[in-house]
Amino acid sequence: METLALDINLVPRASLEEIPDEALEHGEVFTRRWIVEMILDLLDYRSDQDLAALRLMEPACGRGAFLEVITQRVSDSCRAHRRNIIEAINAVSAFDLLPRNVMAARTRVEHLLTDEGWPGDEAAKVAESWVRRGDYLLEQEKRPSVDVVVGNPPYIRLEDVPEKRTNLYRTVWPTMVGRADIYIGFFEAGLRSLSEGGRLGFICADRWMRNQYGRELRKLVSAEFALDACVTMHDVDAFEEQVAAYPAVTILRRGEQGPAVVADTKREFNDMAAGELVSWARSDHDEAKRTPTYEAARMPHWFSGDDLWPSGSPARLAALEDLTERFTVLGDKASGVRVGIGIATGADKVFITNDANLVEEERLLPLAMVRDTTSGHLTWGGNFLVNPWDEDGQLVDLSRYPRLAAWFHRNRVALSGRYIAKKAPDKWYKTIDKVEHGLTARPKLLFPDMKLSSHPVLDTGGFYPHHNLYFVTSDSWDLEVLGGLLLSKVAEAFVDAYAVKMRGKTLRFQAQYLRRIPVPNPSNIAAEHKAQLASAFRDRDVESATAAALKVYGLNEWPS
Repeated sequence: METLALDINLVPRASLEEIPDEALEHGEVFTRRWIVEMILDLLDYRSDQDLAALRLMEPACGRGAFLEVITQRVSDSCRAHRRNIIEAINAVSAFDLLPRNVMAARTRVEHLLTDEGWPGDEAAKVAESWVRRGDYLLEQEKRPSVDVVVGNPPYIRLEDVPEKRTNLYRTVWPTMVGRADIYIGFFEAGLRSLSEGGRLGFICADRWMRNQYGRELRKLVSAEFALDACVTMHDVDAFEEQVAAYPAVTILRRGEQGPAVVADTKREFNDMAAGELVSWARSDHDEAKRTPTYEAARMPHWFSGDDLWPSGSPARLAALEDLTERFTVLGDKASGVRVGIGIATGADKVFITNDANLVEEERLLPLAMVRDTTSGHLTWGGNFLVNPWDEDGQLVDLSRYPRLAAWFHRNRVALSGRYIAKKAPDKWYKTIDKVEHGLTARPKLLFPDMKLSSHPVLDTGGFYPHHNLYFVTSDSWDLEVLGGLLLSKVAEAFVDAYAVKMRGKTLRFQAQYLRRIPVPNPSNIAAEHKAQLASAFRDRDVESATAAALKVYGLNEWPS
């Protein structure tokens, strides 16, 4: 079977020739040998296999860090299976843009093979066949499907790539959305080239798992591939140069998702520890493994869809998945909970006031601000929303409200200059969001957007939330009980796992993360646990809230 890169024939040869390859002469980060050994072992690309019968692709070989180990393994495999090295001439295909890298990689392969005792002419033919100059992402020819894709794709932001080449990349590889890194295209190209059961192993930044620009790649992986292993290596000295790359070794397979090995390594992780981890990963052991240099767990499933994939220790990821499987998340209607965000005005200086006499009384809504929630109890600061919306969700007739009209007309230049007003000039005094009739009077839990820890605050009714507050309402929950659950470290762990961290480890308690938190049916919670959660919420007692939450979720402890 032959696999053709998506829409590759849309790329004309003339377009490619207009863009010099040297425009991309950066982004090279070379991998240490023991890391390469670990990746190939996780891929089961070992010399006891008949490697000459397989097809391996390395999309960006650099000077041959991966090829050196691959060559050694192919050579050993040919000896073990009584093959001549020339029989492996099609076993490996490696690409690089830079001529100097191509020559260095070929020389490395040739010298290693001759050192292994293979005839010099055959070693030269194999090296020349294996390594070629080219842009892996813009190869026009049909390539046969491969069994293994492996390597360390280049680290280059798309905004640093010439515009014409970027446009070609996006045309060919549609997962490269937003402000993606070029490695996204290498993932997609590699995955699409795999035969059934084929596997890809990259050491690469793991940001695509948790950033918006990785959503299409996550969607592709979930739809057609499986994650077999993910080894986070943020603190490990994995490269020949010091780089802040946040790397992870990711093993993906074309096929149905099964159990997934997840591991988190410490700075001291080394070649011996890597060998132990590989042995454990290839075993049938289900119990988690914890050593001084790494933690590992085998999860029965992996997270699906294009939503953000969580981060955390293996034990915590397993616990997150377990709770998600057993309970309903807040984002599901079945939870009986609604999560939303407060009002964005587009001109807070006009629409927010602490002057109770600025406009007509009925056009003012008491507004809850982030600073009103600091103590853990809602302490209103006296701010109002100047409300241009009626109960039917329509803009009010300014002629009915002379003081409101005067205020808006006094600020018409500022209001009319907003993007939303330019789109609808006749509605120049609208806020970005409509006011939701009835929300003010409803009891709700309020969450400040940015906080070091979970900080739900109860509004018993009477205030409308500002844009920097997220709210939770429910007709089936006692909000103090729910507040205790959401105050706990168990609920906080879900936000911590999914949210992109801010400076100083500040968390973002946005709706998309709050909706990830699983909750039980309130009718299934024992009365004593409800009382403990409500009491802990009122007292802002996180430890007590967490203890009660563990009982509710059927857990003995929460993993670190």
